[in-house]
Amino acid sequence: MRAYNFSAGPSALPLEVLQEAQRDFLDFAGTGMSVTEISHRSKAFEEIVNEGEALLRELMGIPDDYAVLFVQGGASTQFAAVPLNLMHRGRADYVVTGNFSKKAWQEGKLYGDAACVASSEDRTYTYIPDVRSIPFRADTDYVHICTNNTIFGTRYVEFPKTQAPLVADMSSEILSREVDVKSFGVIYAGAQKNLAPAGVTIVIARRDLIQNPLPMCPTMLRWKVQDENNSLYNTPPCFSIYMATLVLRRLKKLGGVKEMNAVNEYKAELLYDFIDNSPFYTNRVEKKYRSIMNVPFVTPSAELDAAFVKEAAACGLVSLKGHRLVGGMRASIYNAMPVEGVRALIAFMQKFERENA
Repeated sequence: MRAYNFSAGPSALPLEVLQEAQRDFLDFAGTGMSVTEISHRSKAFEEIVNEGEALLRELMGIPDDYAVLFVQGGASTQFAAVPLNLMHRGRADYVVTGNFSKKAWQEGKLYGDAACVASSEDRTYTYIPDVRSIPFRADTDYVHICTNNTIFGTRYVEFPKTQAPLVADMSSEILSREVDVKSFGVIYAGAQKNLAPAGVTIVIARRDLIQNPLPMCPTMLRWKVQDENNSLYNTPPCFSIYMATLVLRRLKKLGGVKEMNAVNEYKAELLYDFIDNSPFYTNRVEKKYRSIMNVPFVTPSAELDAAFVKEAAACGLVSLKGHRLVGGMRASIYNAMPVEGVRALIAFMQKFERENA
């Protein structure tokens, strides 16, 4: 019996995708080779990359004047790639709403005048600053945000309107809700939370913004070079790209991002409603800004939290331990988490409460 995996990443993948990959593992498309063995220069793999890009463009409504890249190094590498490709005047604004946006800001400071213009650290990242009152500076190269905060369980309900290009780390919510790509200059996302196994990172960048990277920018981090080479400048993370393509195929079959968003909202509503009506469990995030992907919660004590995680795992509900910066528990209910998994978690939470309240 498969466990319900609530890990924040690497996270659960759809069972039917895993089964399809299993079938291809020894003989992909009649090549007589595993999908992990075929050359990245082969026609078979080129078709995988092209299909993945086409599906991503279709599902997210990505215009032709945006590059779609499959790169390595995780979203954390893009913390450096962003200023190295965009910081031409040496100024950028960052909104710090969690651990990863703070790391992105700290990385940006290595390359120029990167300013934290708003932060929610004062209340342990339990809210998102009012985007309409953030004092963005004039003549900045870009504004950087992280749209969903994996560790602290918050998300933007609206995005700032900026004169400078808006750059967004969407690692933990890409393809979970509809976004207007044209509102952003750059979107990037590590795929291991909602799209594929660890290894590939998606970069969606407006082509007019990526033509002149800083001279110091390493070749591998130049988005222009990756675009000109169809993400095949060097050997890419082939298996992760293949898996992403399978996941994108499934998402299209299910009805696309709009349908997936409806399911995600429903799953989150089930879990938050239970927590809010329980005297035993607490979610500390301001309700307006609650993530539908990552739901942190606590019991009345750290001892009970530890017991909850241990007993849940014994019942096949795994990876519920909260991040060390927050403690407690965290249920990551990404696209691949079925409604049945959320219902099973709630049933366990009810049982644990009865036995320990």
